[in-house]
Amino acid sequence: MYAMVFNGVGKKLMYMEVPTPTPSINEILIRVHTCGICRTDLHIIDGELQHPQLPLILGHQVIGVIEQLGHSVQGFKIGQRVGVPWLGRTCGKCEFCHHQQENLCDDAAFTGYQINGGFAEYCVANSQFCFQIPDSYSDIQAAPLMCGGLIAYRSLVKTNHAQRLGLYGFGSAAHQIIQVARHQQRDVYVFTRSDDQASQHLALKLGATWVGDSKENSPVPLDAAIIFAPAGELVPAALRNLRKGGMVVCAGIHMSDIPSFPYEILWGERSVCSVANLTRKDGEVFLKLATEIPIYTETHVYPLQKVNEALDDLRHGNFSGSGVIDIMK
Repeated sequence: MYAMVFNGVGKKLMYMEVPTPTPSINEILIRVHTCGICRTDLHIIDGELQHPQLPLILGHQVIGVIEQLGHSVQGFKIGQRVGVPWLGRTCGKCEFCHHQQENLCDDAAFTGYQINGGFAEYCVANSQFCFQIPDSYSDIQAAPLMCGGLIAYRSLVKTNHAQRLGLYGFGSAAHQIIQVARHQQRDVYVFTRSDDQASQHLALKLGATWVGDSKENSPVPLDAAIIFAPAGELVPAALRNLRKGGMVVCAGIHMSDIPSFPYEILWGERSVCSVANLTRKDGEVFLKLATEIPIYTETHVYPLQKVNEALDDLRHGNFSGSGVIDIMK
């Protein structure tokens, strides 16, 4: 098969022929149709997420069709369409796994990081961590749900019933979760770079109450804010916009250092928390909700050989919404 292979920090992915993987006893072989790109891919390439399994096939928002089943696989069949998320497997034995916190498992492995992912014609995945994809979604529309949507949903749950919600950064994750928030009749205030007019326009189109620069003050005190941009300086900025008792949720897997800030902007029982990975339960609930709303994903599509171009466009904010690799293109 052909794949885009990563061989070390700072290097471009190489388009090359590699052996087609064989599924183990509990795995499925998937003919990949599409795979979303994610800022996490950039964090791996830039060395901000250390110790990837090299050589590595990145990509952790995989949509494809099952071509082969491992001997112990149950609940799936050949020809079925499935999605593969970031969480690739867990130990199933630790305290976290036993208390519905498998996202925190110390022995977890992640798709496109320790496990080869979807920037390839085929991949294998642990069947117990795959999702059935709703028929209402095309392959291209479904791919961004597998990470951007799932992490955004877990972040939104952390805000409890916040009525006035701030979103910092408006990429793949935020443009999905604003649709959930508006479905729940929340008011959404979107903060982006002042020069990111495409994202601001999309936010207004999707129902934002207000859109402004990330350095601006919110027009009203916020009940909660979710930070999707990997910029630590946004934490004190968001805290300053919170009412007492409000929460800032840091949704990224990596963030630059958070600068010091005066205690007075945290005082008043404001809080800051992070979101780590996802659980299978998150996926089940979110995919059902995505179908009911339904969530629309704005996508920008690239062929497999142009993964580097797609990642460069993501790095520089050259598109709004989600980037998707179409393996069939």
